[in-house]
Amino acid sequence: MMTSGRRRGFGIAAAVSLVSLVLLAIGGCGAGQGEAGEDGRIPVVASTDAWASVVTAVGGDEVSVKAIIGSSSADPHSYESTATDGLDVAESALMIYNGGGYDDFAGRLAEQDSELPTINAFEVSGHGADEHADEHAEDTENTEDAHQHGHGENEHVWYDLDTVAKVADAIATRLGEIRPESAGTFTDNAKAFKADLDKLAKTLSAVGAGKDHVDVLATEPVAHYLIDGAGIDDVTPKAFSEATEGETDVPVAMQDEIMRMIKGKQVSVVINNPQTETPVTGQVVAAAKDAGVPVVDITETLPDGVSDYVTWIGGQVDALSAAVG
Repeated sequence: MMTSGRRRGFGIAAAVSLVSLVLLAIGGCGAGQGEAGEDGRIPVVASTDAWASVVTAVGGDEVSVKAIIGSSSADPHSYESTATDGLDVAESALMIYNGGGYDDFAGRLAEQDSELPTINAFEVSGHGADEHADEHAEDTENTEDAHQHGHGENEHVWYDLDTVAKVADAIATRLGEIRPESAGTFTDNAKAFKADLDKLAKTLSAVGAGKDHVDVLATEPVAHYLIDGAGIDDVTPKAFSEATEGETDVPVAMQDEIMRMIKGKQVSVVINNPQTETPVTGQVVAAAKDAGVPVVDITETLPDGVSDYVTWIGGQVDALSAAVG
């Protein structure tokens, strides 16, 4: 989602035109048609540094990964690609992006080269069909549990550790097809990475273990899968989540309800995405701090100085565990 002050790229039409020109100019000379770049490594492009970190974990020293979005100054939901982005894609042997409507710019870039191998993480996850069913269940049953958990299709699948494990396997397979002599290395790297994910999943599941009614409020549904994996309850009103993620005004009555929940300490933790702060979410965070309710920041990109996926997610899991504890 886009907030005021966010960096904007070229207009969509202009960017696509420039990308097309770049691709036409390089023709079949890019590494996307071969195995390696000039440094001998397999060039891979990722829509965000979250997925780039997974590629690095699987590919190791044999890959060179370029993340199109690697800072909080650009929003994948509304990012508009540039000619440079198009060149990065054209010179790559593999592209990975989130999908699910999160980074549509990446899908448009991938369409410019029909021969480029791609991995769509949301499609790999299989969540789309399952969550449509959940949404239908919410509409028909209208249960309290559906109110708490039925936020519909959630595209932030890099916070779903099972999906990340599946994507790691998909990356290993694709890289092995590009460089068969190193296929075993990629498979072993993916196996080691998934072992780390298993440890992380156990730590995450322990967050809510043995605790009754650990309710959290999220300023935006980015951490949907992390909350679910922790075994705690997201009690954020659906209308509030839809308004903040859709960048529409939050009804005054809804704001008042949120403030009552916080001031009355009806929630144990507030989970905040600092990269999409608005006046409303800023008020929520301030109210939580005033009420002594812990605030845990959950981000969409890796923080400065961190390039490892497990380190990044592990730090946020630890923060959540400390807040709940």
